[in-house]
Amino acid sequence: MNEDLISKKELLEISGISYGQLYRWKRKDLIPEDWFIRKSTFTGQETFFPKSRILERIERIQTMKESLSLDELADMFAPGSGKLLNKEEIIRRGVASEYTVQFYLEHTGFKDNSFQFNSMLVLYILEKLLKSGDISLEEGKMVLHLLHDKYESSDENKELSLLVIRKFGISSCLLVSNTEDIYFENDTKIISAIDFSKCSEELKIKWV
Repeated sequence: MNEDLISKKELLEISGISYGQLYRWKRKDLIPEDWFIRKSTFTGQETFFPKSRILERIERIQTMKESLSLDELADMFAPGSGKLLNKEEIIRRGVASEYTVQFYLEHTGFKDNSFQFNSMLVLYILEKLLKSGDISLEEGKMVLHLLHDKYESSDENKELSLLVIRKFGISSCLLVSNTEDIYFENDTKIISAIDFSKCSEELKIKWV
């Protein structure tokens, strides 16, 4: 599973931003350091970026910078948040439906009244998957157990992706920190690929 890259020169031409803007946003942590990928070319060292992610991020910055300061944008793009929401607020703000919240509670044994950010992100991702119809309820349980066991209690701020795959009717899911070089057996279908950083940004918009 390879991610297309775009050169810095192409990025500046396509997006219409300046070299100065790009690096100012980097200093403000609006664009992650590890998106600046140095590669050797026939002309020497050049900087490349994950194409779809950087273009989407720049579009979002340009759209929102009129209503939010760069510091507020940086907080939105940063992994995690100290904000807590209860069940009623999660449903009211559209983070997840009552059905998904109840599904989560039944299969995790969660007893707290307030949800921390990681738990809200799990709810938000589960809602997207179930609502899309891409996965069955049994696959939803599988995804939920993986995220609840391996992600929710983690303090690591890695860039993660969730992959749901299926081969000959048998499903599996993976939580990976680098999707640039992942190879699957023949006839394996990627049912869904969820980018955690993108979902995190979408989730934070719901209370900005």
